[in-house]
Amino acid sequence: MYKQPARILRPDFAPGRRILVISDIHANLSYFEALLQKTGFGAEDELILDGDFLEKGPESLRLLRRVMELCRAGNTHAVCGNCDDWADIYQPDFAPEEDRHVLSYMRWRGGGLLWDMCLELGIDPLAVEDFTACKKRLLEAFPAEWAFLAGLPHAIETERFLFAHAAADPSKPLDEHLSEDFCRFDALLRSDRRFDKWLIVGHWPVMLYGEDRVCANPIIDRDRHIVSIDGGCVLKDDGQLNALIIPHRDSEDFSFMAYDPFPVRRVLRDQAESARSYYIRWGDSQVQVLRRGEEFSRCRHLRTGYEMDILTKYLFTGDEITGCNDSTDYVLPLKAGDEVSVVETCSRGYLVKHKGVSGWYYGELD
Repeated sequence: MYKQPARILRPDFAPGRRILVISDIHANLSYFEALLQKTGFGAEDELILDGDFLEKGPESLRLLRRVMELCRAGNTHAVCGNCDDWADIYQPDFAPEEDRHVLSYMRWRGGGLLWDMCLELGIDPLAVEDFTACKKRLLEAFPAEWAFLAGLPHAIETERFLFAHAAADPSKPLDEHLSEDFCRFDALLRSDRRFDKWLIVGHWPVMLYGEDRVCANPIIDRDRHIVSIDGGCVLKDDGQLNALIIPHRDSEDFSFMAYDPFPVRRVLRDQAESARSYYIRWGDSQVQVLRRGEEFSRCRHLRTGYEMDILTKYLFTGDEITGCNDSTDYVLPLKAGDEVSVVETCSRGYLVKHKGVSGWYYGELD
């Protein structure tokens, strides 16, 4: 993303209208539609899409067109996230070496907006050699899509709220922010930033703030006026798509709804919580495989030395030292009759979610 002055939208929401905020859809159209249906989103609501509605998932172009359709109705507003900034590739000073980088990214990802556009034009993305010529064809073929992306605001400000994809800088006025101030900042809740207005962000999956357990529900920091809502949709095997619900423009009585597609079943017996646990997660996932098994492998987390059994299919390579998918050995405290969403079924039991928290259940399910 180019260092450009940020575009800030300041809409006037009518009093009494419910405000829904969804971030990090990541081209997962089925999750998005299911969540809109679950929340009952309608013409009397306002919808904020807080960035990263594109990339990483399977349907970037279809999702973009759905967002454009919703925005035309007037009660949906989309914020530019770091995964939505494709209009920058048409900047006059976008260098040839950057074109080569974009081409390498598209091939490595094997999907995304540019990939989808190529396929719609009958272009084999893997056969593209001259991306500078290819993007000229894409610009000519999809003018409405590029114009929409080029006009996305980097933040939305109201009297009480600021909606930005990743962060804001409280040390300088909003109108002096650059686009990247809003779109790129990791782990905001680990910083010392605090705000007068409520800042609603996505970008950093909330489960990455966990240490001994993983939870995909929004985090509300009332002391610093920050709400972080990225539930790991697409990025996490047990992720969910969250919708923060603000009852009206002057309310701080937040609630949320979430969607994931996992089957819901009932626990048949009580289970006590594990005395200790750890959550191995993205960015810190290197493990040593101590004993590799067909279903589970005993592993030692390199940084902490913590040992746990990890599903063998979660290991990235067959090497002794390897990365792995996010993994936990947390045993959930459950009561007979509790409803859980089943993420994985294995010979030992079930990896499940209960009220947004992922962990293991070793009993029977109804």
